[in-house]
Amino acid sequence: MITEENIIVVDSDYTSLIAQAIKTFWSTKKKQLTASGDTTNRGAVVGGKQMDKFINLLQKVATDAGVPANCIITGKNYLPGYFRSSKDWDMLVIAPSGKLIAAIELKSQVGSYGNNFNNREEEAIGSAVDLWTAFREGQFPNQQAPWIGWLMVVGHDKASKRVVRNYEPHFQVRPEFNGASYIDRYRILCQKLILERHYTSTALLWTSDETNYGDVSSDISIYCFLTSFAGYLNGMANEFK
Repeated sequence: MITEENIIVVDSDYTSLIAQAIKTFWSTKKKQLTASGDTTNRGAVVGGKQMDKFINLLQKVATDAGVPANCIITGKNYLPGYFRSSKDWDMLVIAPSGKLIAAIELKSQVGSYGNNFNNREEEAIGSAVDLWTAFREGQFPNQQAPWIGWLMVVGHDKASKRVVRNYEPHFQVRPEFNGASYIDRYRILCQKLILERHYTSTALLWTSDETNYGDVSSDISIYCFLTSFAGYLNGMANEFK
């Protein structure tokens, strides 16, 4: 399991909501595969909806932090970009004044690692660079930098734990990628996204079935992610009065 202790953030216990989010992730994935009749996993990869309970979890964290429900946006979540006209995020928090308080992206991958890892990686980097460049260029005027989060769920299985081959026909890759599995590479990505300040916080959860899941690394744990999110919202309380 994720931890021997409950996930308590600012006196609120989110342990059961995290467990329910993982359970729903798997049940939705299985339904999508059955409905699509696709045995290649593509039906579940492109089906969406698997992370809906994680959105519910984040909504609960936000409301517990005092954010009015009408300031939590989970539909038509388009934000203007710089390199593209707009990007549809998974969840936004927007103050009554119109200030962007937070934007969160949720992703998952179970299976098809070789085909989709680079896509997930490029999406995470690209979305952040586009948003922050737009912020620099005044698309979100008269406000401080928003809280930007990226939460990833990755499968814990033989394929995701396998060491990935590096391709070095001309130059060597960085040493941290030597002997790294797909889960390792997601960990490296999440840690570097914070290090380079592309995201305020990231979280990486592994899961092997409906009841087995955990943090890949303590510094990018779901607890740290929720604590950072709740703390920022509490610090912005005046924006919602």
